[in-house]
Amino acid sequence: MHSNRAWSLVAVLVTLTLFGGASRAVSQAAGRVESIPGMPPVTNPTNLYSETTADKLSPALANVPTRVYVPNVKSHEVHVIDPATFTVIDRYKVGKNPQHVVPSWDLTTLWVTNNAEGRTDGTLTPIDPITGKPGPDVAVDDPYNMYFTPDGKSAVVVAEAMKRLDFRDPKTLALQGSVSAPRCGGINHGDYAIDGRYLIMTCEYASRLVKIDWRARKVLGYLTLPDGGIPQDVRVSPDGAIFYVADLKAGGVHLVDGDAFKHVGFIKTGVGTHGLYPSRDGTKLYVTNRGFSQIGGKPGVGKGSVSVVDFSTRQVVATWTLPRAGSPDMGNLSVDGKHLWLSGRYDRVVYVIDTSTGEVIKTIPVGHEPHGLTVWPQPGRYSLGHTGNMR
Repeated sequence: MHSNRAWSLVAVLVTLTLFGGASRAVSQAAGRVESIPGMPPVTNPTNLYSETTADKLSPALANVPTRVYVPNVKSHEVHVIDPATFTVIDRYKVGKNPQHVVPSWDLTTLWVTNNAEGRTDGTLTPIDPITGKPGPDVAVDDPYNMYFTPDGKSAVVVAEAMKRLDFRDPKTLALQGSVSAPRCGGINHGDYAIDGRYLIMTCEYASRLVKIDWRARKVLGYLTLPDGGIPQDVRVSPDGAIFYVADLKAGGVHLVDGDAFKHVGFIKTGVGTHGLYPSRDGTKLYVTNRGFSQIGGKPGVGKGSVSVVDFSTRQVVATWTLPRAGSPDMGNLSVDGKHLWLSGRYDRVVYVIDTSTGEVIKTIPVGHEPHGLTVWPQPGRYSLGHTGNMR
């Protein structure tokens, strides 16, 4: 009998090793995740988004007014929307080509990433979320996007044109070090393992992913996607086992085992798949389909839509088609999860979608080519960056 139990345990461990890595699987089986030093603990190994539910808004954000910050790439400005009235209440110029509005790890600052068309004269514009007003720009190389390490000790500026990640002090932005990824043309979006050990980034122009040991500042490997894909946003599944990777060209989401760094599946969603947003309860993934497949293509080739993927079954359970062949791109959820806010990248609008029905309840005019908007504040203990990847 003891022998049978032993062999059963061996079989379980072998299975877990094949589908997610022994160290993570064993710790999860024991009811915990052994996260890296300095990273807030994973309270629920089956749902790393457990601290981002509607009732988990940090007390530190109690006095922060709810606003939607929309960077407009071609008009070099940010529009500020009051979600209570669905109206633009402020707008101001920032640096050239603002791409994303990124909440800091400690939730105190919003950073606008102005990448100035891939040159070295990019800037970061800080926004005070209490006042909603911008501060002085900080010069950094080509900040297409920005993340934060899970321990909060570094801001990670994604210098896309340089194929490089620059690690900087999260407050002063002084350079700490860099990781070069020479085979990762178009490095831009990413997410961290459930325990924080590694980071997986997309290489948009090279049809591949790169896996990075960010603490050792080194590339661990590359993974080429099928059929010359154009990878975009990345989000890890609630249990940490699978990384979901949006593919603009393939019109769907690749499934990648992060620990094994292996392609394990694909979910067809819609034309021009781009952004990925977990639901407040961590059971669904909202997938934006921009409506045309090639970068530089023309809007209206296919209708823009949002696919709702069930994390447990890895199946599309609903598709919400936008009116007028819209171009839903990037955004985030309201605190209560009832509204999904998305930029209409090629329609100069922001969409507000009712997540209970999929209906577009409001279309708000903004600037020229709105991109990575954020809704702030967001529930969660800390931000990993992008448009509010909270944990």
